[in-house]
Amino acid sequence: MLDRLVDIFCQVDDFCKAFDPWFRSQQLEAGARAPRGPKSKLADSEIITLLLILHNSGSKYLKSFYNNFALELLKPYFPGMPCYEHFVELQKRVLVPLTYFLMLNMGEKTGIYYIDSTPLAVCHNLRISRHKTFKGLASRGKSSTGWFFGFKLHLVFNDLHEIVNFKLTPGNVHDTQPVETLTKNLFGKIFGDKGYMSQKLSTSLLSRGLTLFTRVRKNMKSLPISMTDKLLLNARNMAETIIGHIKACSSLNIPKHRSPINALIHIIVAITSYQLDPIKPKINQKGQQLIELVE
Repeated sequence: MLDRLVDIFCQVDDFCKAFDPWFRSQQLEAGARAPRGPKSKLADSEIITLLLILHNSGSKYLKSFYNNFALELLKPYFPGMPCYEHFVELQKRVLVPLTYFLMLNMGEKTGIYYIDSTPLAVCHNLRISRHKTFKGLASRGKSSTGWFFGFKLHLVFNDLHEIVNFKLTPGNVHDTQPVETLTKNLFGKIFGDKGYMSQKLSTSLLSRGLTLFTRVRKNMKSLPISMTDKLLLNARNMAETIIGHIKACSSLNIPKHRSPINALIHIIVAITSYQLDPIKPKINQKGQQLIELVE
């Protein structure tokens, strides 16, 4: 655990040392009064590290992780740690550097991609009319598990199981709508489930060098595809496995948040945490040999 903590902190701290001077040079001079109260003793790199450790620990809630684990065991390494309530406010400070850090750690463009989405509910369906935190941002949507009120997280992976791009949309956005934006600079082949089946989308992507492959519905005839593409399409479940892993190991409990900014930060941290330690692809020797023979 300590080795992992040091490794994450070194990566984040090296990034912040390079990012902070550049970011300050891009900002306008502050004309407002300085914020009241004592100045935080935690650096941005320390805040980001603590959040990444949370999402790497398997703990589901920030409060229990911070009060029962971080304050007791990690305070010697982060002596400036404040109380939980103050730390919740400090999170907002790292939104910009955290986003840049994630962009720096995005997966490489390999030419083979998988796309999928997952619902992020913000409350129980019975409390939709009373919900206030994400009012005007979240919306009703439907997934394979039923109706929900919240957001959709759209993810694009490469064949190395790395996240190449992502987008957060309201729950009522169809899966095909953000595909053009998510794959703007991608070329090669992309595989998705039946929800991405669209002749218009396929034609548009193909015109700029990206071929979309999906399974067909029971009442439709499947088009002939090569054995290589069929094997790659059968491996599409990998995307669902990764999404399940992120949800199981990270603190993505959106209903517990009382601030949209903090909820967004925890979504970004969950993705970043996975990127720093992605699931390694298993090498299927027989399948690899078959692909080589076909090619």
